[in-house]
Amino acid sequence: MTARSAAAAARSTVYGYPRQGPNRELKKAIEGYWKGRLTADALHATAAELRRGNWRQLAEAGIEEVPTGDFSYYDHVLDTTVMVGAIPRRHRAAVEADALDGYFAMARGTQDVAPLEMTKWFDTNYHYLVPELSPETVFTAHPAKQLAELGEALTLGLSARPVLVGPVTYLLLAKPAPGVPAGFDPLTLLDRLLPVYAEILADLRAAGAEWVQLDEPALVQDRTPAELDAAARAYRALGTLTDRPKLLVASYFDRLGDALPVLAKAPVEGLALDFTEAAAANLEALAAVGGLPGKRLVAGVVNGRNIWANDLEKSLATLGTLLGLTDRVDVAASCSLLHVPLDTAPERDIDAQILRWLAFARQKTAEVVTLAKGLALGTGAISGELAANRADLAARADSPLTRDPAVRARAAAVTDADTRRCQPYAERTAAQHAHLRLPLLPTTTIGSFPQTTELRTARADLRAGRIDSAGYEKLIRAEIGEVISFQEKTGLDVLVHGEPERNDMVQYFAEQLTGYLATQHGWVQSYGTRYVRPPILAGDISRPEPMTVRWTTYAQSLTSRPVKGMLTGPVTMLAWSFVRDDQPLADTARQVALALRDEVNDLEAAGTSVIQVDEPALRETLPLRAADHPAYLAWATEAFRLSTAGVRPDTQVHTHMCYAEFGDIVQAIDDLDADVISLEAARSHMRVARELAAHGYPREAGPGVYDIHSPRVPDAAEAAALLRKGLEAIPAERLWVNPDCGLKTRAWPETRTSLENLVTAARTVRAELSAS
Repeated sequence: MTARSAAAAARSTVYGYPRQGPNRELKKAIEGYWKGRLTADALHATAAELRRGNWRQLAEAGIEEVPTGDFSYYDHVLDTTVMVGAIPRRHRAAVEADALDGYFAMARGTQDVAPLEMTKWFDTNYHYLVPELSPETVFTAHPAKQLAELGEALTLGLSARPVLVGPVTYLLLAKPAPGVPAGFDPLTLLDRLLPVYAEILADLRAAGAEWVQLDEPALVQDRTPAELDAAARAYRALGTLTDRPKLLVASYFDRLGDALPVLAKAPVEGLALDFTEAAAANLEALAAVGGLPGKRLVAGVVNGRNIWANDLEKSLATLGTLLGLTDRVDVAASCSLLHVPLDTAPERDIDAQILRWLAFARQKTAEVVTLAKGLALGTGAISGELAANRADLAARADSPLTRDPAVRARAAAVTDADTRRCQPYAERTAAQHAHLRLPLLPTTTIGSFPQTTELRTARADLRAGRIDSAGYEKLIRAEIGEVISFQEKTGLDVLVHGEPERNDMVQYFAEQLTGYLATQHGWVQSYGTRYVRPPILAGDISRPEPMTVRWTTYAQSLTSRPVKGMLTGPVTMLAWSFVRDDQPLADTARQVALALRDEVNDLEAAGTSVIQVDEPALRETLPLRAADHPAYLAWATEAFRLSTAGVRPDTQVHTHMCYAEFGDIVQAIDDLDADVISLEAARSHMRVARELAAHGYPREAGPGVYDIHSPRVPDAAEAAALLRKGLEAIPAERLWVNPDCGLKTRAWPETRTSLENLVTAARTVRAELSAS
């Protein structure tokens, strides 16, 4: 096929779409089902209507091939676990009794059975449920969901492409089940898994699928020769099947590297590659392997992870280059649009001109369609769209919002001394212990307490003018008083004010910093029914006035016990926002760090002796390729220290991280130079405590003993058992007792009981230590 005919054949598609609905209907339906207010049939009906709505939106926008199977009640990796029959032994009875309740039990746990472990999906803020496999795992095909959703789309008369997690990525994401001897590698199960995929592919073909997409994002990470060989074997086996649809193997989030020639040689009909700035090397690598003659190339030229309008002319140039490297070029977003909000249209609080700089999922589909049209028919066919796009990009570049000379001058003046505490840890910890006078195994929480319906309603009423500021603040003061009183009665040692005034740990601060934009409807799924509204980091950052001091000092006035000041760290402020793409991340991080430094110093001046600067996203934002790690970790840890290094030696600096793989960043955790770190550990059975010990981590740590992402209440014996396991790795004088994460999403009854059990466990183990 010539380049001209390849262009004429260009089609538009996407890999996935936001699941929640325009008004988070899916979240409401699922939570209604959990609470018994909605039947399973009603939940299924809501989900089916949302899927139909998504497909109609895509088709009406001009998307010529819609994805199916990407819709999920909780998580698409968990859906894959169900599809291949890899149900953990402890959940099998629940799944057999009721498939839907069993599915949610795997995701959330029950009072008697722990859920699957949860961690971040590559370097995004989306969480997936980690498959648990063992040498005894038997895979069986259960593709009912995938077949049903394909049938729904085909019934609407659409060209549909099922999207599945590929077998290699599924096994690379999996972990050995609890109790499996060390050294077991789930990838050794590949030959056992491939026949199940073959059966599912045959079923999808029989159901009418012309193409099936197999997502292999794990191949953009550094992979060993054995792992690359496994990928080659997998696609040689699947590609040579006689009874199958055409196969499109998709990668995203970074460059493919050594996996590209493996997939280019595989007997599959198409590859989908990321060609955004993050994966620009894919273009050169594709040329180096001689292109993809005879194959379909789906080019991800629209950024599926950020919200800035595409540079259409730049993307067209990339597409034009690709035309010479393959027989067919189709146009897509770089990854599933799951990672961006649904639509800019409902946003009424953002200036109309600024809104034109932004592209959410619906706008990105329009960009994909425009680019496919331009590729097929030439730039003349989209001249109006190109002119408008040029004007919008220029308006953004020239806007005073994007540049503040004073902020830039202050950031440029930072020295290494600004990022170092005035005394080493050994001296600081002695001063802190003398000042705080805490018991052995001090107890605390991570920060937030339950966000009740009353609190959320009050914030909505304040925005709508139904209550005034005085009425709202009276409610917040009363809530803080209740939280402080409860913690004192329960016996916690270091208290928090509970954050009742905060809507979100990033958005709350973004709304008080210059350079940020906040959305009203920009919801993005974090996990399950947990949705967040990432703010938009649009310009240079500064702090006009204190953000947290008033409420922290009010809480401290109610108790003689120390109350932690609670802030979100600079890396997390970037990771959980949509960041600007017109300057290096390191520059933006330094600006945010300086704003937070002012807040930290003001908290200390107001009498706060313990200040927690949360960095749950430090590991999440780690680049997928090892070669890119040192530069990232250098600026990320510097930004944290810049935020915290201005305090006195006797002020104790805490940080917090949750749900990530910490083993490969333990040195960076050390480099933060925080006095105390709290981390997720309950679901992972204290693995992080062992990792800290293996590194020789010298500071204090609180590996969590209460999994707050599950509704189950751990009893005191369970918490004590986890605490004893933590003590096997961390000395008692350096071990804290705390939950895994903030309690915002939990209800008060389970929170009360869980924290009472946590304190009981700490006292029990203290007594054991004293006796021994």
